[in-house]
Parts: sequence; structure tokens; C-alpha cells
Amino acid sequence: MTDTLEHAYDHPAPNGRLVHHYGPNVHILSDPWALGVLGRLCSPSTHPPILHDLVIACYRRLFNAVAAEQLPSTIRHVPTRMAANEPRAVATGSALDPTHQVVVVDVMRAGILPSQVLQRELLCVMDPERVRVDHLLMQRVTDAVTGHVSGVDLLGAKIGGSVDGATVLIPDPMGATGGSIHDVIAHYRAHVGEPRAIVCLHLIVTPEYLKRVTALGPTVQIYALRVDRGLSTPDVLAAVPGERWAEERGLDPHDYIVPGAGGVGELIYNAFV
Repeated sequence: MTDTLEHAYDHPAPNGRLVHHYGPNVHILSDPWALGVLGRLCSPSTHPPILHDLVIACYRRLFNAVAAEQLPSTIRHVPTRMAANEPRAVATGSALDPTHQVVVVDVMRAGILPSQVLQRELLCVMDPERVRVDHLLMQRVTDAVTGHVSGVDLLGAKIGGSVDGATVLIPDPMGATGGSIHDVIAHYRAHVGEPRAIVCLHLIVTPEYLKRVTALGPTVQIYALRVDRGLSTPDVLAAVPGERWAEERGLDPHDYIVPGAGGVGELIYNAFV
């Protein structure tokens, strides 16, 4: 029987990153811990509250990678409790710049929980006045006959100010078609400001998503735990991810990801609409 399964993740990558041909702005964290947690999250036997805990764990892992590579740092000198008795008790090292503005964009519904995770992680080290969470209410528009996603509706937004010079983080668990992220970025660029960088954080992305979002320019970075191309032909699956990008397929006729995880927003909130 022809092998139709993905084998890109069979062996841990030496640097914890998937080798691919999607370009320098795509970062797939192919490490055994993250893939193990994500596999459990995707299982049909996993339900809240364990599902919530796994989403939180995955986003903390994604944030660690993003913070190390995409957020500005500075040298900090922090006197410790020992400084009362010893003047040399000063912890010195590179740390995130607490004065840099970071804006987290909550793309409701699936993005609510991840955006809270990122906010809390940022507040551990950043000036609270420099961390903001914006909210956008969006929903897919689907064709009534085919079920295919035909667009995205922006139903409402609560945005707290400019993003000029800021780093914008967009955590959205499933990067399927790229429609939502495309429209979020277009809205911010047209109406809110020009950020220093835009970083999209996903549990899973598809080749179709990557094709659409990487076209948005070099200031857009994409981080994910896995790229799913499960509807590709066996010979395409045998190639390095992205090597035959135009032939890779990860979306079913209803634009759900295969193998994917199902509708994560529906699963998190037990609201299947």
C-alpha cells in the first residue's frame, strides 16, 4: 500500500526547527515536546479543561521562541535581595526591553485564550503600560452550497491606539486559509498604524495559509508548532515541506485543516456555530 502519511516530523530537528522551503519568515518549531503536546490536543479524546491547559502550554512555548527572536532586548542590572549585605549582588544580562510597546491582537473566538496567555507572559517582564490587548470580532463567510470559505466579516473592534513602531502579536490557533490574518493585518495597516513587526502565532498552519500570509511582506513573521499538508499526494509528502509548495494541500473542501485539530474555537468554548 502506498504510504500517505507525513514523515517530516519522524526525527527531531537538530535545532528544534523544521527544515522547509517556505522562506525565512516561517518558523516551524518541530521539537518533540511541542509535537507531543499538540498531538494530545488534537486527539478526539481530549476535552476541556485539559484542552485549555494544552492550548496554554503550546502558546507559552510559542511565546518563548518569539520573545527570543522577535522582541527587542537590552542589558539590565538588577540588584538582588543579597545586595543589602553585598554590593556586588547585581544580576546582569540581556533581557526583554521593558519599554518596547507590544500589542496583542485577540481575534475572537479562538484567539481569546491565547491572547490572555501572551499578555500574562509579557507582563512578567514588561512595563504594564507598554502592553496592550486589542479585540477584533471576526467570522468566516462560507458559501451556502459548497461550504467553501469565501471571505471574512469584521463585525466589531476595540483597538486601544496606534501601533506605530510597536511589535504586534496575533495568536490564532488554526492558520487555515489565511483570510482572517490577512484582513487583520490589512485593517491595522490601513487604520491603526505601521508596526515595527507583525508576528503571527499558530498551533497549526497549512501550505495554503503560508502562501497567502508570506505575501504580506517581510515585516510579517509566522510561528507555528506544525504545518499540515495531509491532503497532498504521497510523492509531495515525500518531499521536503515547501519544496513542492504549489502542489501541497492541507485544506478539505470546507477549508478545515487535515490532519488538523478540528474547530479549536468551538472546542475551547463548547459552542459549535
